[in-house]
Amino acid sequence: MFLHMESRLLAGMEVPLIGSNDVKWIEVSVPSSYLPAATAVVSSSQPCAPLTKDAASCHIIGDSSQYIIWRIHENLPHVVELIEISACKEFPRIGLRLSFPHALSPFAFICKNEAKSTVGNSYLLYALEVSGVAYILKLRNICTYVSCSLFPRSELVEVNVQTDPQVGAVTAVAATVGCLVLGRQDGSISCFRLGAFDQTPLDLMHELRDDVGIGRFWGLMARVKSTGAVLDLVISEVHGRKLLFVLHADGSLRVWDLLSHVRLLSHTITIPTMTGVSATKLRVGDADNTSLISLAILYSTMELDANLVATLNLSFTLGEKINLSLEPSITTIPLEGRIIDFVISCKKLWILKDDGLMLYNMFCTSDSKVEAFSYGLQDTFVADQLFQDVEHSADDLIWFSHSLISALKDQVVPFVSSIFLRRLLYPGVHQSVVLRETMQEYNKHWTDSEFQSLTVDDLKKEILYLIESEAVAEYPMSVIYCWKKLCTRYFHYWCKNSRPYGFLVDSSTGAVGLIRKNSISMFRCLEDIELLINVSDEHSDFVTSGLDLPDDDLDREVLFEVLRLASSIRQQLGKAAVAIFYESLVSTSTISSEEIVAFLLKVLETGYSASMKAAHRSQLGINRSWGKKLSDHKNQRQFSIDMLLSLHALCNKATSGGKVLDVIENYLKFLVPRKTMDRLDSKAAFSVNTSMLVQATSQVANVMFESAFDILLLLGYLVNTNGQVLMSNSDISRIQLELIPMINETLAEWLILYFLGTTPSESPALEDFSSRLSSLHIGSHNDTNSWNEMLGTCDFTLACILIPNFSSSFEEHGYISSRYFTSPEKIISSMRNFCSWIIWGRTGEQKTSMFSRISELAVVLLRHGQCEAVENLLAIIEAHSRKETISQSVQTADGEWCMHLHLLGCCLLARAQFGLQESSKQRKIHEAVRCFFRASCGQGAYRALRSLSLQTGFHPGFSCDSAAAWKLHYYQWAMQTFEHYNLSEGACQFAFAALEQVDEALRLGNDTSEDNLSEPATAIRGRLWANIFKFTLDLNNYHDAYCAIISNPDEDSKYVCLRRLIIVLCERFACKTLCDGQLPFIGLAEKVRQELVWKAERSDSAANPNPYKLLYAFEMHRNNFRRAASYIHRYSDRVRSEATLKAHQQIPMALQERLNGLSAAINALHLVHIAYSWIDPQIEDYSCLDEHHPSKRPRKFVDESSMDSNGFQAQGLQYYIDIEKMEKEFLLTSAQYLLCHANMKSTFTGNQVLPSDVVDMLVQTDLYDMAFTVLLKFRKGSGLKRELERVFVAISKKCCPNGVGSPYKGNDIRTHGLLLASSEDETFTHSPFVSSHSTHQLSVNCQWEALEVYLEKYKKLHPRLPVIVAETLLQTDPQIELPLWLVHMFKGGRKATCWGMTGQEADPASLFRLYVDYARYAEATNLVLEFIESLAFLRPADIIKRKKISAVWFPYTAVERLWCHLEELSNAGQMMNDQCDTLKKLLHGALLNHLTLMKVDSHDALSSAASGSFCFAGSRSRANT
Repeated sequence: MFLHMESRLLAGMEVPLIGSNDVKWIEVSVPSSYLPAATAVVSSSQPCAPLTKDAASCHIIGDSSQYIIWRIHENLPHVVELIEISACKEFPRIGLRLSFPHALSPFAFICKNEAKSTVGNSYLLYALEVSGVAYILKLRNICTYVSCSLFPRSELVEVNVQTDPQVGAVTAVAATVGCLVLGRQDGSISCFRLGAFDQTPLDLMHELRDDVGIGRFWGLMARVKSTGAVLDLVISEVHGRKLLFVLHADGSLRVWDLLSHVRLLSHTITIPTMTGVSATKLRVGDADNTSLISLAILYSTMELDANLVATLNLSFTLGEKINLSLEPSITTIPLEGRIIDFVISCKKLWILKDDGLMLYNMFCTSDSKVEAFSYGLQDTFVADQLFQDVEHSADDLIWFSHSLISALKDQVVPFVSSIFLRRLLYPGVHQSVVLRETMQEYNKHWTDSEFQSLTVDDLKKEILYLIESEAVAEYPMSVIYCWKKLCTRYFHYWCKNSRPYGFLVDSSTGAVGLIRKNSISMFRCLEDIELLINVSDEHSDFVTSGLDLPDDDLDREVLFEVLRLASSIRQQLGKAAVAIFYESLVSTSTISSEEIVAFLLKVLETGYSASMKAAHRSQLGINRSWGKKLSDHKNQRQFSIDMLLSLHALCNKATSGGKVLDVIENYLKFLVPRKTMDRLDSKAAFSVNTSMLVQATSQVANVMFESAFDILLLLGYLVNTNGQVLMSNSDISRIQLELIPMINETLAEWLILYFLGTTPSESPALEDFSSRLSSLHIGSHNDTNSWNEMLGTCDFTLACILIPNFSSSFEEHGYISSRYFTSPEKIISSMRNFCSWIIWGRTGEQKTSMFSRISELAVVLLRHGQCEAVENLLAIIEAHSRKETISQSVQTADGEWCMHLHLLGCCLLARAQFGLQESSKQRKIHEAVRCFFRASCGQGAYRALRSLSLQTGFHPGFSCDSAAAWKLHYYQWAMQTFEHYNLSEGACQFAFAALEQVDEALRLGNDTSEDNLSEPATAIRGRLWANIFKFTLDLNNYHDAYCAIISNPDEDSKYVCLRRLIIVLCERFACKTLCDGQLPFIGLAEKVRQELVWKAERSDSAANPNPYKLLYAFEMHRNNFRRAASYIHRYSDRVRSEATLKAHQQIPMALQERLNGLSAAINALHLVHIAYSWIDPQIEDYSCLDEHHPSKRPRKFVDESSMDSNGFQAQGLQYYIDIEKMEKEFLLTSAQYLLCHANMKSTFTGNQVLPSDVVDMLVQTDLYDMAFTVLLKFRKGSGLKRELERVFVAISKKCCPNGVGSPYKGNDIRTHGLLLASSEDETFTHSPFVSSHSTHQLSVNCQWEALEVYLEKYKKLHPRLPVIVAETLLQTDPQIELPLWLVHMFKGGRKATCWGMTGQEADPASLFRLYVDYARYAEATNLVLEFIESLAFLRPADIIKRKKISAVWFPYTAVERLWCHLEELSNAGQMMNDQCDTLKKLLHGALLNHLTLMKVDSHDALSSAASGSFCFAGSRSRANT
């Protein structure tokens, strides 16, 4: 019977299995004992077995419900892939790749390992290489193998099946348990017994032959008569007997009994209606109860696209042997296109082609027709999602987006990108391998570990970054073109990696699946509404049984006309319209879904806008844009005319517009998710079956959503074109008030189902230590680990999270928990139950509104950390509620609305913590605060939120009799929640609200007010004010924090907060706020002072900020100058006492701090009256510190100045410190500071040092100014003179580098002081104090100048200083030449012409004596001669002065000593006689002249005196007269 197929009804869809496209492979190599030369018995042009090609199949292992799928790829000819699947478990994440030595034939057979002695081997694998070597491998559980390992030789058997060169090549292969059957080119059939591993080679092979009896003795000489080459072999079990079906090239079909090796049937099949065809493949169905075996044979012609499938039946009878006979009827089905695979099972013929899957029902009720159905493949769905199915789909999105730019403004790029991203990551569309290959074209490369670590958010960021880098920022439309290009490339690689290989068939359950190159899927039937949309009028009886149509015939015609009009609208707008509408519902765009609908209706009425026409010109050019404009205009006119005529015809056929609306209303009721009546009482776990259920639900929800959207546009079009259609006003009102709200309700329901089924889950956020610890899964179950690993992947959607909460008790022991794959019909039945559970809840419970049901689902999602999803889900419900004309569900269920707001607030609050920009984070926080406040104000909020306590952390706590008491508890919970997330601003708002509720509760409670509260009102207020203080302090609102302190009624809490305020201000360096009077501290100043003192005494002196300085500023601002001086002086003492513990590099800093402290104390005391400008170092506050804070002890130090000579502190010693003492401390500290910078490391020990010691060190380091300053400050009178003499002695010695006792003796004067400083001294070189004094650091060459300067300056205080200097110089170096300025200093006391050698303490006579004392006779003689001669050669005017009595004096005794010393030297010969004689002569002559002159002057003086007496007497006599 030759059949011509007419129309084919779309009966089902492909459902991808989640995780099947993301399998990690364990690579295992199979060893071989055969060399390549040993197997090459034929030339390479004639292989021993069929060549490698893409092939795959599935084997069910016994009753263990294990589906073993194998695949062989043409591009990987040496590898066979194995995946072990169980329908009641998750899809395995690992598979096994067995790598063989040579290329494999497209054949593999897997069966259960029946050997009981084998431990750990679960099944056997039969494989055949192209070289002719057959393998049987004992396989264990896949997870037991290690990647890159070698398969154990003890667990494999290999046999060379092509040892005889005379035997033809293998053309077909089949296998069963323990037997491998080979069909050859010469028509022979060889059976190899490979079940036992201990067989000998003689037992392995047996050839099937027709001869019996004596013919067997002839061996190979007695072969069967010549037949055609074996084309295909199929082994089938019929009532426990293994039958081998053989298809030969001559068209003959033979059946053998493998057990008895007897042929059961030999028949040549001819197809009389076809010529030029040849058989290629054979498929055998299972034997049924009617004693019939179904067969299907594929015939092909020379043309590649012409095929024929013939189906026939074999009848059998059972006896000693099975008798087979061929039924006379043969059904032939002509086909076009390439046949990939076909299978016959349960009287159904499944044919897989390039362009789709066909199902033929072999139970024919007519002799001329066979029921034919088509099944949609995933290729069509992916093309539809990526806008690849129609030529202009992506262009429609471009034009729509361009028109929406004015509405979206700067959000057009993220809006369109969100559409593409959502569809690109859709389960079933997204494949990791495809995405990686696509990204590689953009030079984006990842390692395996990097790519596996990417979450959904990471993938989105990477793809968006790639698109933005490709697009032009100034032109938003370029982003859309980049998306179009990327989706085109992605779809190309998707098709490449998703080529169909073969069927997955389970005849026991009727399940049918498809094995692709990189994924696995199952087939389902269509839902009734899907059938209704995809059928024509001739199949209307098949699909409208579920509709409530009063007048079946007329209503059916009207309904199909309505669907046709809706389809016309969809085709006019294209695929982009529903994509934009869906995105406006689920995203946070600025444009609403109502605006989208209005925009689309405008396009339907008037066509593209002016902006779209401008876009055509810019993108297509002037010529093409003009052609596009004409085409669009023509298309628009044609659409408008067709719609107008069709609507008129529809109204005329229905007799009225109301009849049309009745049909549409019935159809809308048909679109509503069904409420099933099955009782749900058992839990379901996430598995392959449940993942398939989720995918089926999302597919059906997508179709339902688009169908409802089409009806919405149709009704909108009817309303807008009312004047043309002439519908009554009542009909228009009915559409607006009844039908459109009904559609919106249905859209919301299917939108929720579609959103849950397609939105990827979020990765769990590790927000704190507890969650991080739990993420380690210590002691947890493996299922929990697997669940956490799936979260955040593209294929694991929100609906998968809900699956464990989905209870099911379906017929036939339940599909959800079944161990087997189920039939396509039962998938739809389970899908209906799942949709009913999501929308309506458990069966048998009281009907609830959508709000309450969504809240229940939101709680489940929120428990798994899906905050963003819950936020979007609740936003969908909120947007839907705004569309409702009569929000009855909201008005009657106020408590449910409060639950909705409470959950939304929890989501916003959680989302604000992770991965958001600051502006978005603040917006989320403010929205969360608003939601919590709104939730608390609704009626029945307490009852509604009680059920959410465990999931969201809200605990009712106690029984609340009043609304105010409950709100108080709720606000405190919200406050604690915001505090947990470190959101102080929100927490502060709820704390203030809780304070108001305390007052409200007390006001309502009257006399028994505190009975409504769980604790005293004062305690509650104190705790809340303390919390407000903490939150405002966290926000740096110090003034508000201070107000919270003074408002706190709890004194203990108040002081704790005050202490905390001081600590925080110090930690944040906000000292100005504490000390400058911004916070008045009314009534709290003493507490602040005590706290700072306590903190100061227990802090290190180097603390920053320093509490002592804070105390100083605090007291100075309050005009407590003496107290301020006491605190800062205390600080300077602490610095001095603790400096001994510091490193050498820190000592200068400590000294500088001490100087600053002393200076501040001095300045403070100068502000006090002179009578009170003193301080008591024993501050009263210090003695009482331990009474207030006994838990800590202040740092103790002992003032060295109060210790006696034995080191013990003087008992009862009381003293006060005035400004003068402080100035002395300041001066000594300044000296120590300079000494420290001069590298005097041992100068500062933290103890009080003597001024004399400091002066010695200052002189030693050439710090003369400071040395003399210290002397003048600490010494007076004779003590000052003694110290000055000591200082100048030291300075003088430094001027004699070669003298005895000089510090530079033996050193080079020119290089001393030029050596490099040590590393630890370099840190002081940048101090400004050091820089200002660096000019005073004098070298040895400058010591004479310093001596001259300071001697000239201080000889007025002590006139004998030049004598001390000269004597020191001569004593140090007797041969030194006294400097001229020093000699002049001796000579310049009084002019020599007047006085000779007399004068003050430092006169020429003193210098002369020093010369004589230190044997400087020549200088002494010259000095005497100089003064004697100068006296002799005076001017006439000065002679009178010289002649006065005692006017001239010379050290005659010293001169006499000089003469004696010269005599002694001359006599002793220690001096040259000539020199001594010369000196003596000079001295003798000078003295002789001097004495002569003195004698004359004496006579003159006497004469002058006598004359003076006479004159005086005369004057007296005249006076008397």
